Amino acid sequence: MDAKTVAAHWEGNAETWTIYSRAGYDKYRDALNTPAFLAMLPPVAGLKGLDLGCGEGTNTRAVARLGARMTGLDIAPTFLRFAGETEAKDPLGIDYVLGDGLTIDFPDASFDFVTAFMSMMDMADQRGVLKEVHRVLKPGGFLQFSILHPCFVPPTRKNIRDETGEAVAVQISDYFDESDGRIERWLFSEIPAEERLKLTPFSIPRFHRTLTTWVSMVVEAGLTIQAFGEPMASVEVARAEPVVADTRVAPIFLHVRAGKG
Repeated sequence: MDAKTVAAHWEGNAETWTIYSRAGYDKYRDALNTPAFLAMLPPVAGLKGLDLGCGEGTNTRAVARLGARMTGLDIAPTFLRFAGETEAKDPLGIDYVLGDGLTIDFPDASFDFVTAFMSMMDMADQRGVLKEVHRVLKPGGFLQFSILHPCFVPPTRKNIRDETGEAVAVQISDYFDESDGRIERWLFSEIPAEERLKLTPFSIPRFHRTLTTWVSMVVEAGLTIQAFGEPMASVEVARAEPVVADTRVAPIFLHVRAGKG
């Protein structure tokens, strides 16, 4: 599957995704994943950053509020329309551009850092994308990205629950299946059932890679791994947002920071 086909899938998802994520139904993002990502992010005030696969811009804006001068890049025009409308109403100095990670249309050494919130595992040629990221980073710059944890969220995953419905274990398989563009169809689980019946599930091409492959691709791109993160919901967060409680059994997300020498 090529980047053009991936773009068509995400353009088809973009309207529903934006409406329901902004309505608060992306609980994993808002309650756990983004806060943990930002907590791991080095100081970025005054730095120039690129948010790769920025979507409708919520996370781009979160980084901009830390003082960074941000550019957001995405393959779906509808995502960029929503992001641009929000920027027009509440300017944070963010530029949004249409493009994909294989052909980042900026000169060498354009950015102090690059972020990629939950977008890298959906890109068709991650090895090529990482090489492009290396190219546009300044010496001493860094990439920080989050992905579905390759070890605990391979193509087949199931929560094992006790008689009360509490997640107590995780069943996984197909870890070594690195098939390109496996289509996954789902909606945010917290959308009310009656509302879900009216919606077309997201169509998401996924490019699962093992942890070994991820590390190899990062290193081959010329980047040096600096930090890993595996967010786990606190007792308080799990109590407030029960849907994320399964991250106390095994991580769902992996955060990686890698630097350019």
